[in-house]
Amino acid sequence: SIDVVYIRHHTQAKEVDEQEFFYSQETGGTIASSALELMNTIIEERYSESSWNIYGAQASDGDNWADDSPHCADILTNQLLPKVRYFSYIEITQRAHQTLWHQYSTVANSNSHFAMQHIRGVEDIYPVFRELFKRNAEQAA
Repeated sequence: SIDVVYIRHHTQAKEVDEQEFFYSQETGGTIASSALELMNTIIEERYSESSWNIYGAQASDGDNWADDSPHCADILTNQLLPKVRYFSYIEITQRAHQTLWHQYSTVANSNSHFAMQHIRGVEDIYPVFRELFKRNAEQAA
């Protein structure tokens, strides 16, 4: 059985269906930790780690309130990564990386099941997804 849970956020996160996730537009400030906190709550309430293989992915333009980015790294490190098999962060922007990317870089350096990639344009989408989700030969053996 596979469940896909979609979470959207700006200053507050909410669980949505696939249609709303891909086609609704949000405006306003960004507090990314609200989505990570909601993900953690959903895992704790619905998905026992002993019964589910949990995978997470976050896609963002990188905008986040600067003082929230360290909080995001803390949630990832101390709450989510211990519960998931793999988590990927994809930043979609042509600008320079923001504080969220820099905070997540420190998380990636110490967690082998956390990966990051940068998408600058449409042509990068498939190569990035192939890289993020390629089969690890060592783990397959």
